[in-house]
Amino acid sequence: MPSHCRRKGSLATVLAVATTAGLVTVAAQAPLPVAGQRGQGAAPTQQGQPAAVLPQAPIVSPLASISDAVTGPGQPFSSLMSLPAGGDMAHFRYEATEYFVTGLANGKPYKTRLVVRRPSESARFSGIVLAESMHPSGNAWMFHFTYAYTMTAGHVAVEILTSDPAQFVAFNGLRYKELSIQPGQANEILAQVGALLRSKQPSNPLAGLTVRRLILAGTSASAGVLVNYLPAHMLYRLGEMKPIYDGFLPTSNGANLRSVDVPMIQVPTTTEAMRGTVPTRQDGDAPGDQFRVYEFAGMAHLDTRNVEAFKPNPCKYPISLFPMSTYMSVALHHLVQWVDAGTAPPRADRMLVDRNVANDGSLIALDEFGNPRGGIRSPYVDVPVTKYGVPNEGAVPATPNTVPWVALRGDAGIDQLCRLTGYQIALSNAELKTLYGTKAAYLAKVQQRVDELTRQGWSLPLYRDQILADASAVTF
Repeated sequence: MPSHCRRKGSLATVLAVATTAGLVTVAAQAPLPVAGQRGQGAAPTQQGQPAAVLPQAPIVSPLASISDAVTGPGQPFSSLMSLPAGGDMAHFRYEATEYFVTGLANGKPYKTRLVVRRPSESARFSGIVLAESMHPSGNAWMFHFTYAYTMTAGHVAVEILTSDPAQFVAFNGLRYKELSIQPGQANEILAQVGALLRSKQPSNPLAGLTVRRLILAGTSASAGVLVNYLPAHMLYRLGEMKPIYDGFLPTSNGANLRSVDVPMIQVPTTTEAMRGTVPTRQDGDAPGDQFRVYEFAGMAHLDTRNVEAFKPNPCKYPISLFPMSTYMSVALHHLVQWVDAGTAPPRADRMLVDRNVANDGSLIALDEFGNPRGGIRSPYVDVPVTKYGVPNEGAVPATPNTVPWVALRGDAGIDQLCRLTGYQIALSNAELKTLYGTKAAYLAKVQQRVDELTRQGWSLPLYRDQILADASAVTF
């Protein structure tokens, strides 16, 4: 599965979650159909994952059965949008292998797909496995959002298909015609595949590697699948009733989440804050309440910096180049340290929500440059050269000659897509000179701030050069 393979998929609509008596039901974002497009078939029949019948008491989860590596017929469905130049899997010496997994879930058989992205040399494996339910748009967004951190660290990334496989069949019917997933099966699929990856079975695709910790992550609709899994997590277990997953990372999600027995870091974005859907649950460190909320000021619901679909820009305003990957990786890094080394992560301020649109047009409290107050800081908002705003909206008239899977959605679909993203408006040269005087003084402030944030745990050394390169590209 070449990492550079480009697939014309579709993105998701807004995630809505409601919490009732500890049970979260998700109206997940399904792909917007454009019949005949690669990676795009008829409209999927499964809009999210309805609640399945759960066991009355904790049980040892069965293991999924797994095929040999799938090598044909035809090309695999690529669920990874192209990564930036110099950042693809080959650059990091990673390889992807596809498998089919089968089992019984919610009383019915299933057959689905598992993709394992791992270092080519087993000695580079960190012992950490990062799992995600493939987003219904057909993309492994969590791997995309954290690709440099994940592959530099030597973590294995696995992607589990838990939604309707219609777009797979439409892309390559010969290869995927037997895939079958019914509503209500996602929880047991996640449990059974996770249990397989933790097992000593010779068929385990990670056999021969020492897996210390398994983390489940998700963003937006795939975060919804994760949230729906939390009650099941307490019931489907490994032997001796140990948890299958050692930690959870739901992102682009603002629901109030139930407590579980492993650490969890939730990452709502500025988009959720703008909509007034941010969690009120407080951070905790006690057993059964190991929880953090990390809100990165300026980060939108959907990345537009490293996603090919936004080149050229289909939205009304300049797309945000806020580096989502740089800061989503901060959250992942702290979760890895929490579950693997027992190092409790720092607590963070939340973004300030004044719920007053009369003063600045936003439910969020904004500073004099139009950027959010509070939340986890970065040089992008603390040494500003740009206003980062949400939401963007579709251009009117629609931008011509954009990539097909955007253009074919029509004006309404493009507008819906753009409203999941952010925009940026550059400060004027006069404002920059008033703020910093010279470019050298500006660069010094950025370097000082990134080093402060690194010491505080809010910036990773891996991304320091990128942050400074962004600053160097600013012109006065």
